[in-house]
Amino acid sequence: MQRNTFLKSMLATTAAMLGLSATVAQAANPLEVPFYYPVAVGGPITKVIDGYAAEFNQAHPQYKITPIYAGTYQETIVKALTANKSGKAPATSVLLSTDMFTLIDEDAIAPIDDFVKTDADKAWLKGFYPAFMANSQTGGKTWGVPFQRSTVVMYYNKEAFKEAGLDPNKAPATWKELSEAAQKLTKKDASGNVTQYGIQIPSTGFAYWMLQTLTTPNGVLLANEAGTKVTFDNPKVVEALDFWVNLTKQGVHPKGVVEWGTTPKDFMEKKAAIIVTTTGNLTNLKANAKFDFGVAQIAGNVRKGSPTGGGNFYIFKKAAKEQQQAAFEFAKWVTQPERAAQWSMDSGYVAVSPAAYDTPALKKYGQDFPQALVARDQLPVSVAEFSTHDNQRVTKVLNDAIQAALNGSKSAAQAMKDAQREADRILRSYK
Repeated sequence: MQRNTFLKSMLATTAAMLGLSATVAQAANPLEVPFYYPVAVGGPITKVIDGYAAEFNQAHPQYKITPIYAGTYQETIVKALTANKSGKAPATSVLLSTDMFTLIDEDAIAPIDDFVKTDADKAWLKGFYPAFMANSQTGGKTWGVPFQRSTVVMYYNKEAFKEAGLDPNKAPATWKELSEAAQKLTKKDASGNVTQYGIQIPSTGFAYWMLQTLTTPNGVLLANEAGTKVTFDNPKVVEALDFWVNLTKQGVHPKGVVEWGTTPKDFMEKKAAIIVTTTGNLTNLKANAKFDFGVAQIAGNVRKGSPTGGGNFYIFKKAAKEQQQAAFEFAKWVTQPERAAQWSMDSGYVAVSPAAYDTPALKKYGQDFPQALVARDQLPVSVAEFSTHDNQRVTKVLNDAIQAALNGSKSAAQAMKDAQREADRILRSYK
């Protein structure tokens, strides 16, 4: 009897030790989960992402999420797809929401629906803003998880508005008002050189997105929902591009191509009184602008509105099943309301769910800094960011055409006609 009791005790102790050893081994050898992340915006974003990864890993010792900073969005998708083809796919990557069709065509990603099992999972997936899901779902499936999402907004220097005799608490609400304000805000020195442009819209990197901030208020979409057809030569698209070109002809906007990355800097250095760019620059400007500035919705013409933008989490199909599951858990963890709220405050991006704006932290932040709510308030009139099959090639065609019009080498009408013909050729096999 005593011997049996002793044996049972020994077995129980051994089992406990084996269990402890397994736990220690698991913690000592956590599953590596490569996570490609694009560094394409200003501010100390990498520190925030590193912090999220460390916090997640601490709470989930069986996993080791490892952020790999892969350059711009464009560079990141190239690296992610190259790794995928070589059999070393990342478990997850934040890539543009507009990369969805390309990633599907490359058979690179798994539908998020494959990982949604519980009622809590289903509720989480339904909790995102519908405007952000437009670039995350197609063919009845969800392919991306909204994370660093945005709309385009206008930033304006309130001090410059006062100097020009404009109301510093009222941004231009229409194209007519925008054009008139830009003329009043443009400053020249004694030699006639412009020292402050009235308005600046960048045209590198995301020229197509900036064009969308003009085509959307002009009541026209650049592509169909299926991503198989574009409308570049639509008269309303040409009219929108002409409006942009005419700002340069009037001397209220810099001539030629304007760099995406230097536009916030030009604003902070008072070289431009109004800039049009992503809300993702908000925290950077809040921290570094030495003057009071306002944030406003995009000026309307026949309607109000902006394209959405930014990046989604995608899960790569060729990653090991355990890595895919870890990627899903991380995407779900990082987009919970409290973290989505904190991310919005840390980065300037729009928090991806209404629940995030109901958190005490973001409620208080919005009261203290109402500029942070402008991009969110624009969501009801926002449209999906331009996206097609073979998106990189089609987007390059459109970007080149916009730059040709801004450089003056082609008229807006000719540039869009040529771009339409080339895009039709690229998309022929997808129709």
